[in-house]
Amino acid sequence: MRFEERFMKKISNLRRVTASSLAVLLVGGLMATTPAKAADPITLTMWTRSVTAVQSQDMVNAYNLANKGKVEIKLTVVPFAEYLAKVSAAAAANNLPDILAANVIDGPNYTRSGLWLNIDSRIKKLPYRGELAAGHMASALYNRRYYAVPHVVDASSIYYNKVLFEKAGLDPNKPPTSLNEMASMAAKISALGDGVNGLYFPGNCGGCLAFTLFPSIWAQGQRVLNINGNGSYLGTAKAKAVFNVYNKMWKAGTMAAGSKNEAGATQNAVFESGKAGFALLGSKALGTIKESDKLKIGLVALSGPDGGTSTFVGGDTIGISATSKNADAAWNFLQWTLEEKQQIDIYASKNFMTSRRDLANNKFALADPRMVLLNKLLATGQSPYANRFFQTFNDANGPWILFVREAIFGNGVSPQLLAKLNASLAG
Repeated sequence: MRFEERFMKKISNLRRVTASSLAVLLVGGLMATTPAKAADPITLTMWTRSVTAVQSQDMVNAYNLANKGKVEIKLTVVPFAEYLAKVSAAAAANNLPDILAANVIDGPNYTRSGLWLNIDSRIKKLPYRGELAAGHMASALYNRRYYAVPHVVDASSIYYNKVLFEKAGLDPNKPPTSLNEMASMAAKISALGDGVNGLYFPGNCGGCLAFTLFPSIWAQGQRVLNINGNGSYLGTAKAKAVFNVYNKMWKAGTMAAGSKNEAGATQNAVFESGKAGFALLGSKALGTIKESDKLKIGLVALSGPDGGTSTFVGGDTIGISATSKNADAAWNFLQWTLEEKQQIDIYASKNFMTSRRDLANNKFALADPRMVLLNKLLATGQSPYANRFFQTFNDANGPWILFVREAIFGNGVSPQLLAKLNASLAG
């Protein structure tokens, strides 16, 4: 048989091979003479809220470095007040990122809306799955399936400036054990003058105020929301007692004037400047606010007017968007962030709380009494649930911000504004 006939017969035979088999044969033939081309790196997209940007960026940077040439995550940081609107618009346009973080209180809405991929089987393979932050995991559970994992754990508390304590004649190692005691100490600090204020307060940030005022109500044994999350107890005597403490501080001039319009973006910077005796902040601020000769940070639990303690357990959960075409690569990042090395080296070493309970008592946390306190608070803290939490409490134009501003900067609790708030919760 001539060469041409043999060649044509071979081609004829090849045409009967399936497309996949042909591809394998051709690649196999080329391998002997042509080096295989390296696979193109996978690019993943990820969105996170501005309030958790530091932790997210640190994790992404470390992951990209460890997987250089294989996987690259492109992180987009979205202003926290605009986050849900951006997510909603992207979901409607079928344009969500591969990896999507969420405020822990919004987790139930994400799962019900089908924004996240069901990753229940993947989570159940994690040997430490039972140690993942309980509140975060509860918010990621829908129809007995998990859709997300903890990303950032945050707990609210009272920050105080030990430098100003000493200047005001207060013992820096004896912080207040009640809101009334805090108000008294803040008055002494405010009396120092020279631009120093007793308390700097996020008076125009609904989410911030829920995060830091709710614990003072819980500390008295009073619920803030009913069990279904469709009504509140913000008109009770114990809730009013909390608002009254801050109302008196405002009227007395103990609270900084800028507090009334503080929307949350600059509150950390004001405290960091050393011009405020007290600030109500989350645990993640401990990893971002820098101490100086004007500021030495002390922490104490949020309390009720006359005592008791509690905290709002917040932060972010993170999942894979339901429309992602790179679910395996996205999961690799999620589980990588939860491994002990990353949790300790990236979070704990910088005074951020870990996402796993079994890592809470790490060497960095145990060396800092402030972290020991925060980890203890997690055991009794709460993460309130409401189907319309964002619309009611986080929306800059929602009913909570109108209600609480009147309660603190105005004439106290307004029955009319409270009725609108409860109507919003009821939907």
